[in-house]
Amino acid sequence: DNLLRRAACQEAQAFGDELLPANVPLKKATVFLNPAACKGKAGNLFEKNAAPILHLSGLDVTVVKTDYEGQAKKLLELMENTDLIIIAGGDGTVQEVITGLLRRTDEAAFSKIPIGFIPLGKTCTLSHTLYPESTNRVQHITNATLAILKGETVPLDVLQIKGEKEQPVFAVSGLRWGSYRDAGVKVSKYWYLGPLKAKAAHFFSTFKEWPQKHQAALMYVGPTERPPEEPEEKPSRPPLYVRLYRRLRLYWSPPKEFPQEVTPEDWEELKLSTIELSIATRNRQLDLTRTEDFMDICIEADTVSKGQFVHRGSQKMRDPHMCPEGSQCIQASRCILQLPEGTEGSFGIDNEEYEAMPVEVKLLPRKLRFFCDPRVREQMLQAAVQ
Repeated sequence: DNLLRRAACQEAQAFGDELLPANVPLKKATVFLNPAACKGKAGNLFEKNAAPILHLSGLDVTVVKTDYEGQAKKLLELMENTDLIIIAGGDGTVQEVITGLLRRTDEAAFSKIPIGFIPLGKTCTLSHTLYPESTNRVQHITNATLAILKGETVPLDVLQIKGEKEQPVFAVSGLRWGSYRDAGVKVSKYWYLGPLKAKAAHFFSTFKEWPQKHQAALMYVGPTERPPEEPEEKPSRPPLYVRLYRRLRLYWSPPKEFPQEVTPEDWEELKLSTIELSIATRNRQLDLTRTEDFMDICIEADTVSKGQFVHRGSQKMRDPHMCPEGSQCIQASRCILQLPEGTEGSFGIDNEEYEAMPVEVKLLPRKLRFFCDPRVREQMLQAAVQ
């Protein structure tokens, strides 16, 4: 582990040793660290593995430690301009930071700030997309921190989830509602059963009323065409005489306005009875060249035997948004989920628990840019070409 840390620090020092022109200020990086992640070990993991790399790299680093759940959302409202945002924690920290960021009144400008993710939490779904798999925790954290310095980014989709009264919540993975999610939350209760704890949690949940059905009404709109990506470099300003000529031409012959035809949205409605419903982004199977933007809605059949439920539950602990055979899969850009009155239970939004209520889910395509390992980005581009 110490050799890995040393090698990463030497690589970071190369960035720190680069000369800056006199008129260029240091890049500011704001780190949102959740010390409570990974059962309270995240603070120590950050200090030992990530902090030395960031400080050696020549960044002007400000570390903001969160003391309680929901604090990151409030801190983001007060945050001043920064060049980079770094999230050090797990899925919950990511969800809090992006929700705080996208709730800002000036979110259009702030959402262009690139975001780095240092995986320190118990569940770090995004790390599977952004970084190569690694069995060594130190190597995984140092790779993620170095990826921020290398500067390669990928655009990720975001889901905007809005209830009737509450402010919207934003997610990069997705929303889950159903029996597998409810059983998965209770797995840690059976810690004393070791590797059998997942099976035990799902087995004991079959003692409730069976079959377990979740009924709702779903309205949705199909995929939308992806517009061409905006060029990052702005075109240079034309000379003064060209600008004057254009203004005079507009003054003497203003363009005629034609009424734009607004095509009505094609909503489809569906009554559903399911054991679990999931609405997920395509961030796990990122395709940088796809021509349509959509989220995946998976409606699982409610005719599942108890044995299948226990077996599939263990698989879903590894891949929560897995869509098993026999499920109805829908591609949509927006959807409205209506629940019957008196529905109890909870949603899992990026592995964070929220009260189940009628919601509108809207896809914000390529909304945020996250730093990723250059090797992973290269693999994505090669896969797209093939």
